[in-house]
Amino acid sequence: MVWGFFIFPSEITFAQQPDSSAVQDSLLAALQKEMASFAEPDGQAQSGRTAARLVPTRNPDISVIGDIRAGYRSDGERNVDLGVEEIELALKSVIDPYARADVYLSMASEDGEIKFELEEAFITTMSLPHTLQLKAGKFRNTVGKINLIHPHALPFVTMPAVYTNFLGDEGLNDQGVSLSWLVPNGSFYQELTFEITRGPDESPSFSTDDGNRLLYTGHLKNFWDLSENSTFELGLTGINGPNDLGLTSTLAGFDITYKWKPVRYNRYKSFTLQAETFFSFRSTDSGRINSMGLYALASYQLAERWMLLARYDHSDLPDDPDWNENGVSSTLGWLLTEFQKVEFGVRRSWGDKIETSYAGVVRVVFVIGTHGAHQY
Repeated sequence: MVWGFFIFPSEITFAQQPDSSAVQDSLLAALQKEMASFAEPDGQAQSGRTAARLVPTRNPDISVIGDIRAGYRSDGERNVDLGVEEIELALKSVIDPYARADVYLSMASEDGEIKFELEEAFITTMSLPHTLQLKAGKFRNTVGKINLIHPHALPFVTMPAVYTNFLGDEGLNDQGVSLSWLVPNGSFYQELTFEITRGPDESPSFSTDDGNRLLYTGHLKNFWDLSENSTFELGLTGINGPNDLGLTSTLAGFDITYKWKPVRYNRYKSFTLQAETFFSFRSTDSGRINSMGLYALASYQLAERWMLLARYDHSDLPDDPDWNENGVSSTLGWLLTEFQKVEFGVRRSWGDKIETSYAGVVRVVFVIGTHGAHQY
């Protein structure tokens, strides 16, 4: 979704309109001056590879996104809970014609206590040659299909088990540099990304090394237009870095996405099939542990403002392939406006070593300020 506004130069009138080039020149100068004064801030909806405007913005785009939830769980001592899940403050702006900056501050609830966190803060180049783009700072790693997307923008209320068990509750978010290359492929869209980061502070699969070992992430995105109504995407991911044992872990994954959105009825109908699978190879003192996890979902747009999604989860643990979690869930989304949505989610979980449990969540997400579209 893209939210924005259009600004037109106000009408300029003159008491006298003599037929002379001097008046025409003054009118043109006035128009140019007024248009420059209304220079728009650079929105997230624009392509990350689009050159920045020559006139830098006076103030950054500022937005606040709220995620408020009420839920029930059949397991645990406290079965009912409600409150603020997260408040996100986003500041984004073009720095100059060569780079832009993005900063995300998060105020999240952890066991009922609100904690402040720097979620992301990075600078992105806008004009490197050979379709290259460099990003540096703290950012969400380019992993799979959903790791780049902030949780409030996802179409479901609970993260897939493979993400929480292999990457953590918030996915993989690290500090370092990212270099992407838009492959000059005339047949279909192809983007290759390589990232070097210091290693996450909290992750089930990886950790920060006391020495000089770093975390390496690679991702290849392939995107095809099947027709004017449908697209197909295939992504390949590889991650290698130190684990909490001082040894090495490797994650390999692939994701596929099919989307159908008819041109004539694009506001009212759409359908998505999406799946991701990850394979974990964890080195230990006694050998290597192999485990895996996946999720698959189907989403259908019932009407202009109603979405229905169903998802299946399966996941081992990185250090225990015999422990597994399975789950089925469904989310009904009601998009009141471009700035507010309400989602109702239910989930059933079970496994060989865990008891069957049930959960239900109601989530309200609101946005104030300028907030651009998320990745397609």
